[in-house]
Amino acid sequence: MVTLRDMIPDDAQALQRIYSGASVRYTTGRALTINEAQDKICAALVRAAQKPREQWTWGIAVEGELIGRIALRRRTPVMATLSYILREDTWGNGYATEAARHVVQFAFTTAGLDRLEAMHHPANPASGRVLAKAGFTRTGTSDRCAEDGTAVPYQVYALESLVPRGQG
Repeated sequence: MVTLRDMIPDDAQALQRIYSGASVRYTTGRALTINEAQDKICAALVRAAQKPREQWTWGIAVEGELIGRIALRRRTPVMATLSYILREDTWGNGYATEAARHVVQFAFTTAGLDRLEAMHHPANPASGRVLAKAGFTRTGTSDRCAEDGTAVPYQVYALESLVPRGQG
């Protein structure tokens, strides 16, 4: 069973392990240093204290062990983007899907959002399956610039709240 929890400074080594190996292939393309992992956690803690809240970041834990990170970033007053990363040795167990479902519920209830969007690298179809299982629908592509300057057509997904604000 997956639980989402706030990240703490002591999570830096676990976060560094998450952001390594194949897990970063379709993100930055490189592993985090311990200082970068600490910076990521500190930035999440600072954003957690901001009012109004623009971003939520949780650690994804299974049996108390931190195996991933998931974030919700407000882009407009009623729309946010979802992103996640799991440690490579935990792939294929449904953990990302379960975590995404928790965040979707939070987004449409607690955060008061009407729409979520997400995207994934075209060579990472497993991430598309996670989004589809969490209720997202593929809406198209969006070109993102790769480090070598080429355009990469990321797959774009969206999910609308079944109960628009003001009608619940």
